[in-house]
Amino acid sequence: MLQVLRTTIYAVSDLASAKSWYSRVLGFDPYLDQPFYVGFNVGGFELGLDLNGSLATEGGGPIAYWGVDDAGSALARLLELGAKPHHELQDVGGGIRVAAVKDPFGNVSGIIENPNFRIADPSQHSH
Repeated sequence: MLQVLRTTIYAVSDLASAKSWYSRVLGFDPYLDQPFYVGFNVGGFELGLDLNGSLATEGGGPIAYWGVDDAGSALARLLELGAKPHHELQDVGGGIRVAAVKDPFGNVSGIIENPNFRIADPSQHSH
């Protein structure tokens, strides 16, 4: 049975550059730093960077949307740090705003401002 979305893994061709870029974007260093894989704990969810691409293909696959308080300012900051626009900022109703960017390695990340969604306490899920 599925529990919660836990990890998003991006394939990258230059792990050192990707680690540096995501450390700047997130404002902190990874919790796991191996020569082939780097993992960041982002609010209890993992953003993984995979050097050999065995778990993902660079620039492809589904879009993970990371929660933000203000989609406009988050988008502006990502673009300032070198991300490229993928989907412009949109109001999709109910106070929800979304956008997506490509990181310097071709992977797409979404951001979502959703005042209606809160992270549930995992102890409340049945196993």
